Amino acid sequence: MSYTALYRKFRPDNFEDVKGQDHIVTTLKNQIKADRIGHAYLFCGTRGTGKTTIAKIFAKAVNCENPSEGSPCGECPACKAIAAGVSMNVIEIDAASNNSVDNIREIVDEVSYSPAEGKYKVYIIDEVHMLSIGAFNALLKTLEEPPSYVIFILATTETHKIPITILSRCQRYDFKRITVDTIADRLKELMETEGVPVEEKAIRYVAKAADGSLRDALSLLDQCIAFHFGQELTYDKVLDVLGAVDIGVFSSLLRNVLDRNVRGCIELLEEVIIQGRELTQFVTDFTWYLRNLLLAKTSDNIEDVVDMSSENLERLKEEAEMAEMEIIMRYIRIFSELSGQLKYSANKRVLTEMALIKLCKPEMETTQDSLLDRIREIEEKLENGVTISVSPDQNSVPSAPILKKERPPLPKAVPAEIEQIVSKWSRIVADCPQPLKTYVKGARLSLGGENKLMLVLEDGIATDYLSKQPENKQLLEQIISQSIEKEVEVMVQSVGGTKEFEENYVDLTQIIHMDIEEEE
Repeated sequence: MSYTALYRKFRPDNFEDVKGQDHIVTTLKNQIKADRIGHAYLFCGTRGTGKTTIAKIFAKAVNCENPSEGSPCGECPACKAIAAGVSMNVIEIDAASNNSVDNIREIVDEVSYSPAEGKYKVYIIDEVHMLSIGAFNALLKTLEEPPSYVIFILATTETHKIPITILSRCQRYDFKRITVDTIADRLKELMETEGVPVEEKAIRYVAKAADGSLRDALSLLDQCIAFHFGQELTYDKVLDVLGAVDIGVFSSLLRNVLDRNVRGCIELLEEVIIQGRELTQFVTDFTWYLRNLLLAKTSDNIEDVVDMSSENLERLKEEAEMAEMEIIMRYIRIFSELSGQLKYSANKRVLTEMALIKLCKPEMETTQDSLLDRIREIEEKLENGVTISVSPDQNSVPSAPILKKERPPLPKAVPAEIEQIVSKWSRIVADCPQPLKTYVKGARLSLGGENKLMLVLEDGIATDYLSKQPENKQLLEQIISQSIEKEVEVMVQSVGGTKEFEENYVDLTQIIHMDIEEEE
């Protein structure tokens, strides 16, 4: 006899065996007991949470000859026929491959025939969001007013793709992700039934890796058992099969990052790769470890929300004291961005190494959280008696300090070229292409040295666009030259706001008349 996968072998055949969906099971059982059965149901939720399973149990229960407390008996001919998949009363349709108008019209035609045996004809349409618009429209009228002996059960993982006209005709049931504890208890129970020795730690890791899906958990466990067939399934063996990394590696990696030890981080990553671990999973798991670290930093009692051993939890709390909250959040941001990049990259290792170097070298970034990390590094050096010497770093992005300058006196005479530019400024801005037009629109005009036009902008994207990308400034100079038919050099200066501009610069627009043009 051929082998049956665990998720098929242990698929529940009555409501009592369904785990993690008590709110739905109780409602459906009460409907059956009270004989208040609806004509259309919509089961929504992520994969592997029991949508199709509960639909089949419900189909058995409404046709069962001897139901008990709303559950099917499993012994009558109707229950056995449905369980074997040979009942004419339960029609299961995969909308992913039967999504045309003609497929739905066949259903509509069949609905007019009453069941040959049993009480109800139950149509289970899986992945219903895959139906075409025409197919949905063909289903509308029948879904709203089906014969009394017909029940529709629609199952989907993407509710937002279903037309509101369909949603309004169904009773909607949202399936929750199953908790790690519930999945772990079910796996332990099934492994005892199978007679397979499994470590508790291994069970919990599989339950966590399933991400709320009991079916995924059984598939992963099936894979691990097959790889180490006839042996006890340990935590380390599960890590080997799933390409995952032990939590101790993440602890070592974090400590290397906090010590700014780039070499240590790269060597540790090298070991992970040599062991054949999957980098995408490694990045995801490390991000989750950082999440746990942030919880340990901000909460007192995290035992209920962080799933790890007491030994690892103590180590996590110790590491939480070693890092500031803003720094941990910076690490999470960088690795979350990396996780999205890895999906489409052929050089996963290079991207991961770059991210680790970025964690160790906050000076590579100019974001607020990286600046806080750099300040922390300087404070630590000062506390340890290390002298800080400021020297220009050609590899780092120079920050533009705001210097207090004396306000220059009004110019005795403004050069004719500059005066011409100021008077035509609105026309010049209108001639600029996007996004240059947007960036220079809010610029203040002042006079630079040697008869240069000074463009004063607030700190941010606009300043970077012109000062760090010379070709953009050259384009603006070219447009100005075409407007006044003379070459003029433009200087770019950044300020913190209007007050700083007024204190340090002369606003040429206040002393030179500007032509006012309506922008198209």
